[in-house]
Amino acid sequence: MLLRPLRIADAAQIQEQFPHWEVVRYLVNRVPWPYPADGARRYISDVALPAIAKENQWTWTLRLKSRPEQIIGAVDLRRGDEHNRGFWLGVDWQGKGLMSEACEWVTDYWFDTLGFRVMRVAKAVGNTASRRISEKQGMRLVRLIENDYVCGRLPTEVWEITADEWRKRKSRFS
Repeated sequence: MLLRPLRIADAAQIQEQFPHWEVVRYLVNRVPWPYPADGARRYISDVALPAIAKENQWTWTLRLKSRPEQIIGAVDLRRGDEHNRGFWLGVDWQGKGLMSEACEWVTDYWFDTLGFRVMRVAKAVGNTASRRISEKQGMRLVRLIENDYVCGRLPTEVWEITADEWRKRKSRFS
């Protein structure tokens, strides 16, 4: 797996991979649906790159080592008290453990490079694939809330792990 910083040149490939119901249904409702023809370019230029420049967000595209020119998804980290990590993966690559691998790297980055003390992620209760990633990473469920997603208002789990818990988990596997 390769992670490369998001660039405006990535818009065309993201526009092909992203606007599929299986990809967007559990994303927060800031994602317009139906997805506009210039949605990826507008998101990158108007939202992501300005947030990255202010160091409020860090975003990488995901690529396979065997096809480094092809974007298969993206993962990001965001400052704030909630929702510190988000991701999406193209339909053809879901269920293969690729996002788990990417999340290991970005979680290390969150704690070891950026120096944050806690990571929280929120996910729709029905998003079992995302839940499994949090479970594998040693996160714990801290509360239930409701959130608005592309597919509607849903019960939402908030998962959390501290830097100390993350490092302890990592030391067991080293």
